[in-house]
Amino acid sequence: MLTMDRRIRKSQKAIKMAFIELMIEKKFDQITIQDISDRADVSRRTIYLHYMDKLDLLDKLIEEHIDEMRKLCDSAGDDADYIDTGLLWFEYFESHYLFFSAILASKGDTFFRNRFLEFFLQKLKNEENDMPAGSKQGLTDGEDVDIQFLGAAIVGVVEWWFKNEKPHSPSFMAQRVGSLLERNLEADFLLA
Repeated sequence: MLTMDRRIRKSQKAIKMAFIELMIEKKFDQITIQDISDRADVSRRTIYLHYMDKLDLLDKLIEEHIDEMRKLCDSAGDDADYIDTGLLWFEYFESHYLFFSAILASKGDTFFRNRFLEFFLQKLKNEENDMPAGSKQGLTDGEDVDIQFLGAAIVGVVEWWFKNEKPHSPSFMAQRVGSLLERNLEADFLLA
């Protein structure tokens, strides 16, 4: 049974890598299951054992990365500031550069962008809810606008970083993004 698990993991890894490589070379709509099968050196049947179609494969890849980012954020602990958390994010992005650059360059980027934005919006909402009662003005009508703005800004900066082939280090990006988030939250507090 252990051998079977190892073969399944090996096949899935080959399928995912083939798919990512193909997304760099072709538009998402042009990629076929046969292309993935040929590149991964597995049968089409093997692909269909694990995934319904290429959209399912894309969805599972995205979910896998978002789950990993959630685990990273959870492992950072409650005392981590935005800079520390940003460093975890940008180091993760850098270590999975092939996936993120492929997804942002492909037609799957809209689907990915929406899922990515959902992740950051949830993290920001959780941060806002975790702030001590005396340090925030409470839930306001405008808070959803603020969170939407910050989430879209983070996603935009990450997209820019990849599309410009990582012009700055993860630590630089974490410092800048973390500082901007902290400044925005301080401004909200001062306006309260």
